[in-house]
Amino acid sequence: MRIAIAADHNGVPMKKYLTEWLVSQGHEVDDRGTHDVEVVDYPLLCADVCAEVVGGTAERAIVIGGTGGGEAIACNKVRGIRAGLGHSVFLAEISAAHNKTNVLVLGAKVISDQDAVEITKTWLTTPFKGDRHQTRLDQIAAMEAGF
Repeated sequence: MRIAIAADHNGVPMKKYLTEWLVSQGHEVDDRGTHDVEVVDYPLLCADVCAEVVGGTAERAIVIGGTGGGEAIACNKVRGIRAGLGHSVFLAEISAAHNKTNVLVLGAKVISDQDAVEITKTWLTTPFKGDRHQTRLDQIAAMEAGF
C-alpha cells in the first residue's frame, strides 16, 4: 500500500519508528516531513498528506502530532478526507470499520511507538463494514458538498 506520512516536531521520532515498521511490512511510504524537532506548524503538513490521498498518489495517510487533536481537525477540513484519531487499537478498528477513514492521526505524547505500530496495523487491516455505515458516509459526503 502507498502511504503518505507526516509529523510535526513532536512526532518526528515516532514517524521514523513507524516508517521503518511500515517499510518492513512491504508498504511504500512517502515521508512528507518534517524531519527534525524544530517547531513547525502542522496544518500545512496535514494539507499536504491529505492532498496526496485525495489526488490518488497515496492510498492512505498517517499524521503524527503531540496529541493529534489539531491534526485531526485540520485533516477533516479537506474535502474527501475522513481522518480518525488513533489513541487506541479500539478507536483505529472502529474508524476503519465504521468510518472508512483514509487518514490515521496519532499522538506521540499520548501513545508509545509500540502502540503506534499496533494501532496502525489494526487500522490498515480492518475492513470497512459497509451497510448502514455507508449510508452515514454518504450523508457526510452530502454535508461536505453543502447538502
